[in-house]
Amino acid sequence: MNFERLYFLRENKDLTQTEMGNILKVSRVAISQWENNKEIIPLDKLNIYSNYFNVSLDYIVGLSNKKQTTNLNIELDKKIIGTKIKDFRKKFNISQEQLANELNTSHSTISAYEKGKTLILTVFAYTIAKNYKISLDWLCGKK
Repeated sequence: MNFERLYFLRENKDLTQTEMGNILKVSRVAISQWENNKEIIPLDKLNIYSNYFNVSLDYIVGLSNKKQTTNLNIELDKKIIGTKIKDFRKKFNISQEQLANELNTSHSTISAYEKGKTLILTVFAYTIAKNYKISLDWLCGKK
């Protein structure tokens, strides 16, 4: 996963890492780590980037070169994302166990995502979107 577009989006608006950190309510160090691919940005923070810069999640993570999307300023809803994960699994005829194995996690983790108890990890959402050629924006209920 490559988040170099985080840097370019921020720089294009002439924002410092400190200023971006203030927007996201995180430290400058966190911004630096995300921009330099040393840490994976949490999905809720990635969504704030998407909303703030008016670009799609797919664009930020490099799944698309199309910047804009519809329903941009939307907060992530764990229940909607859980429903989308279930819909995706049914469409591709994948069990929770199979998805858990593919993501190297537990069946109970997938169940918690689908029940809307836990927000899916960015790396898992990205992996699903990339491997199955579905939109990360769709998976997150943004379109």
